[in-house]
Amino acid sequence: MTSNQIPREKIPWFPTVNAEKCNGCRVCFEFCQQHVYAWEEGENVAKVVQPFNCTVGCSYCTTLCTPQAISFPSEETLMEKLRELREKYGSKK
Repeated sequence: MTSNQIPREKIPWFPTVNAEKCNGCRVCFEFCQQHVYAWEEGENVAKVVQPFNCTVGCSYCTTLCTPQAISFPSEETLMEKLRELREKYGSKK
């Protein structure tokens, strides 16, 4: 559970990698201390393997991705979903 009692798996906040845009630089993989990304030898594309390890609200990896291959839901979408989930799970935060 997150600090406001919403199960992390219910919060749709994690990156998506567009494989066609990814240039294989590995910056996202090396930057992310949450181990959201994986890199397999022989492949030249980052993969999101632990999406719910991503810190809710963090999207810093998008600023590091020069080919703009990483995307997240909009912050507006996140806020709407959090409001819904807070009502469902009874959190006042």
